[in-house]
Amino acid sequence: MSLIGKEVLPFKASAYHNGSFIDVSEADFKGKWSVVCFYPADFTFVCPTELEDLQNEYETLKSLGVEVFSVSTDTHFTHKAWHDSSEAIGKITYIMIGDPSHTISRNFDVLIEEAGMADRGTFIIDPDGVIQAVEINADGIGRDASILVNKIKAAQYVRNNPGEVCPAKWQEGSTTLKPSLDLVGKI
Repeated sequence: MSLIGKEVLPFKASAYHNGSFIDVSEADFKGKWSVVCFYPADFTFVCPTELEDLQNEYETLKSLGVEVFSVSTDTHFTHKAWHDSSEAIGKITYIMIGDPSHTISRNFDVLIEEAGMADRGTFIIDPDGVIQAVEINADGIGRDASILVNKIKAAQYVRNNPGEVCPAKWQEGSTTLKPSLDLVGKI
């Protein structure tokens, strides 16, 4: 069952953020755009490349009013240890949520039960706490944060311009579509 259009389910978790441990809940996804990026595990191989790439786009995302949350089934203590020992992860300034109870991973339907780890899942959440986009990748396929930036720009455009939609490969400032009877069969 798709999570698109559904509100994020309740949770409470501990996270590592800029040298401190903080508490996080679904309420932190409201009032702004959010990206939740699940990854399988700390101290692995593809994960640090993805999280570093996401950090490289973090200032752009913040300029769009987006907060970023990474999540794995590791603890917030493990996130700190990884942050302190990895050059790539040491750059991260966004929130790193620990999900050792698997509650958040189950809520977002990315938990691999037999492994106790999450799939590579990316979720774009609107300011109402509603999921607007989902991307799930197999374990060996890393994500590209620059594509995420474009998806967020499209999601924000559609929210701010009712009646318009963004076609494939839409870039900010390019032409959108206004679905209507007159447009059927003309594209």
